[in-house]
Amino acid sequence: MPRFKGWEKVRIDLVPGAEALAPVIVSASRATDIPACYPEWLIEGLKRGYVCWANPFSGREAYISFEKARAFVFWSKNPAPVIPYLPVIDRMGLQYYFQFTLNDYESEGLEPNIPPLKERISTFRKLSGLLGADRVIWRFDPLILSDSITVDDLAGRVRSIAEEIHSHTRRLVISFVDIERYKRVKRRLERCGPYREFSLEEKHDLAERLGDMNKGWSLSIQTCAEEVDLKRFGIEKGHCIDSSLLLSLFPDDHALAAFFGVRGSTDLDGNVHVEPDIMKDPGQRALCGCTVAKDIGQYCTCMHLCAYCYANASETLVRQNYMRYRSQRDCGLFSETIVPTVKERKSPPDLSDQAANLLKEQ
Repeated sequence: MPRFKGWEKVRIDLVPGAEALAPVIVSASRATDIPACYPEWLIEGLKRGYVCWANPFSGREAYISFEKARAFVFWSKNPAPVIPYLPVIDRMGLQYYFQFTLNDYESEGLEPNIPPLKERISTFRKLSGLLGADRVIWRFDPLILSDSITVDDLAGRVRSIAEEIHSHTRRLVISFVDIERYKRVKRRLERCGPYREFSLEEKHDLAERLGDMNKGWSLSIQTCAEEVDLKRFGIEKGHCIDSSLLLSLFPDDHALAAFFGVRGSTDLDGNVHVEPDIMKDPGQRALCGCTVAKDIGQYCTCMHLCAYCYANASETLVRQNYMRYRSQRDCGLFSETIVPTVKERKSPPDLSDQAANLLKEQ
């Protein structure tokens, strides 16, 4: 497996003297739901040819050029707002697939600003109809337990969704909630709670149930950044940003193949089989199986405000950032970053409802 040596750097014509990273694979985004909340910013950045990314730890900004980009991986709980823009992306010659998180925590209110489950299922089926089942990955992520959510109950929720969409996708990705790892998440869930992580026995129990149910779905079930081995239940360790998937979806993209160092072999019948060298992303957790990609998202900007989210430090700051974006967008203005962040301050009394309503109006 080759070691990733860093992205190529290019100059940006619109910013004299500026140098930008030029990734081949772009992630949009683990840090925020760009398709749901910021589709206009994405399209403007693609037209411009670059965006600016702010490091969530140091705050330092870096230009990201799309000059060498061959494929995007979109992450979303509600991609409906970006669907009208997909023909624009297609005309630019960019390739992409979706990681579509479709959970059922409606009764618990853990995902307060996303559409009703029935509507999200409809969006999933619509997106799959447009792109094909291979390009829409279903995520039930994270799996979480509480006094009211048992393993049996959770398996039933997965089954209920699968009965609606299993013929519209090829892959299901799961992960188990990390609560102790993230102090903010722990405090937030304690206020909503009590929610808890899985024991090893409970992970095996749910995996066995999923494996049995999958006999009727025929999905490839994979885990995301999990140490537990569930292979005996028919569940593999996954690669959410997956070089093999990209190469199978876009086999005629020679630049993409060259980036992954594809080696070809021919069998006795003359069929060519490719073996990609998967370059693990050094910026992700040790257990993450993703191939290297450049994320362009920004923390403290996702208006879904999911209780288990690690990327939002402050609900007040998120709402301020989103409303600032909307006010600029309505004037036809788009920042190079998703939104220039503002320091947290006491929010006006109606800020909560106003920001949430703006998201629903999109």
